[in-house]
Amino acid sequence: MISPQNVLRHELIGMNVLVVGASNKSLVGLSGRIIDETRNTLVIATERGEKRIQKRYSILQIRLPGGDLVEIDASTLVSQPDKRITMRMKL
Repeated sequence: MISPQNVLRHELIGMNVLVVGASNKSLVGLSGRIIDETRNTLVIATERGEKRIQKRYSILQIRLPGGDLVEIDASTLVSQPDKRITMRMKL
């Protein structure tokens, strides 16, 4: 079960996301569904197409399957997704 305490160790693809902070101010307010993830980026499907954002410079609000909203500094996600899921993290 995905919870606010363990969201960083779960698969993010398919979750709804809102960019609440970014070094590129034109990305703030961008919302959609995460459709792909690489080591350094997330691809978000929006109403206007796909947008790629850098993890290192973004703050995201993610809606969990249970409906909870979690705000995270996406720089904590910088790693290969399959390795992040298995590594231990301090929260």
